[in-house]
Amino acid sequence: MKIFNTLTRTKEEFIPIKDGEAKIYACGPTVYNYIHIGNARPICVFDILRRYLEYRGFKVTFVQNFTDIDDKIINKANETGSDYISVSEKFIKEYKIDAKGLNIREASVHPRATENMNEIIDMIKTLIDKGYAYAVDNGDVYFRPAKFNEYGKLSHQPLEDLEAGARINIGERKENPMDFALWKGAKPGEPSWETPWGNGRPGWHIECSSMARRYLGETIDIHCGGQDLIFPHHENEIAQSECCNGVPFAHYWMHNGYINVDNKKMSKSLGNFFTVRDVAEKYGYEPIRYLMVSSHYRMPINYSVEIIEQCKASLERLYNCKNNLEFAIENAAVAENDGDNALIEAYDKHRQKFISAMDDDLNTADAITVMFELAKDINTNITNTPSKKLAEESLKIFMELANVLGLLYVDEKTSLDDEIEALIAQRNEARKNKDWATADKIRDELKARHIVLEDTPQGVKWKIVND
Repeated sequence: MKIFNTLTRTKEEFIPIKDGEAKIYACGPTVYNYIHIGNARPICVFDILRRYLEYRGFKVTFVQNFTDIDDKIINKANETGSDYISVSEKFIKEYKIDAKGLNIREASVHPRATENMNEIIDMIKTLIDKGYAYAVDNGDVYFRPAKFNEYGKLSHQPLEDLEAGARINIGERKENPMDFALWKGAKPGEPSWETPWGNGRPGWHIECSSMARRYLGETIDIHCGGQDLIFPHHENEIAQSECCNGVPFAHYWMHNGYINVDNKKMSKSLGNFFTVRDVAEKYGYEPIRYLMVSSHYRMPINYSVEIIEQCKASLERLYNCKNNLEFAIENAAVAENDGDNALIEAYDKHRQKFISAMDDDLNTADAITVMFELAKDINTNITNTPSKKLAEESLKIFMELANVLGLLYVDEKTSLDDEIEALIAQRNEARKNKDWATADKIRDELKARHIVLEDTPQGVKWKIVND
């Protein structure tokens, strides 16, 4: 497998630190609000990275943090007359609802910043002792990027260029405008923790470095997140981790592209800001996931009503294939036919094409194209009266590939209530008696209730269609 490494700006073969294992750290949400559709992209993309590595036989340890103490959380608590714990707990629960809706697998560990204060403080102590950081008399602690010769290697910007845009804000006591906060001295009414340099709370960047070290070790295989995190967040993570530990922090860095809304950058001020919950309530969660993986993860993607509707339509085509196969399995007249093995073996070309796409820097766009090519072949193979074996093996490979992408996870089979079951039975009886007027009337009545019937040699198939 080849991965585009932001650090080197080249595709590199993925060679793990330990053979057969992969340690991945993904930056998680700051839990002060519902996640928006921009947040959903890295969550979906790197869930697929994990799924694919596991599919290829890797033992994956996947760590995704929750930032549960932060200026935004404190501000939210103040606005709502609450406290930071209540705010963070509420939105961690809300995140989990959305993550489940998007079919995101639980991380191996979901560490919280507030549960790792000892690790954070120990790391800052080491950086101070080594001369990379310094405390000032108000309890703030700053890191000195100028002392790290490789600062800027991830964002590919020399320190001089970065310094040009740096400044010191009112109240900051930095030695240099580029210095960034490892620890923030306590302010009245804010939560704080005790340290040798004074009470306070951690800066954002040190949280991830400390949690990655605690749960994955001093050097990890892959660190991933959104493109907006390259600088300063990930750049600062590298600096403080490598200065503290004396070893490389991460071998591979993966970053997903931005999401635009109607071809404009998403922002609250433009009125084009959408939470995942907002979109899911209208279109469902799975079209959102499909949108996130329908393009290559490094490319920008556009969200619009028309595009999310297209995603729904594309999913419906895939679900039709799945439902056709399930129907064929339930209604197969024979266990096996001559020629089944040749048809089943021919599916392997799709599997290999799928793997080639995913091996090429997680190219989910091409992988989804393979899914549609496979669906076309399957639909051709089961047009008439397929055997149970052919239908079962077709469904097996179809769902094998769908599961890697985390798609087709919604159970569309809804139990029909007794009244509708009775109507279908009445229609079957009317057809048997050649009472076509009654049969057509019942079909129209069911259609008005969004139940569409399809008469096949194996029996009546039905599906719910929402306009």
